[in-house]
Amino acid sequence: MSTEARRVVAESGRDEAERFRRLAEEAREVRDQHREALETVRQERECLREAGEMARSAGEDARAAAEAARQAAVEAVHATAETLQTTLDSMKVVEDMRRALRDLRDLNNLDSN
Repeated sequence: MSTEARRVVAESGRDEAERFRRLAEEAREVRDQHREALETVRQERECLREAGEMARSAGEDARAAAEAARQAAVEAVHATAETLQTTLDSMKVVEDMRRALRDLRDLNNLDSN
């Protein structure tokens, strides 16, 4: 093989090696982009997980608050019922006193006559 032919083969080999180096560099860049994209996805999933946990916790808090409000409403109804019963009992006592006073008045009126 002549010197010129060897030079052409060597140049061709260098060109091929350079092409492979560029391809390898491009492959590394693509790999790095994929790695960054995967990291972004992982971070977004973590954010979504945290948001889901916060939503679950807020739901539990809301449920507990609703239960406390329901219990307070039940207690308020019981207190109102007790107050109404006490008022009714007081009204009965007043009515009994009026009746007794009328009876006394009627007796006094009979004695006066």
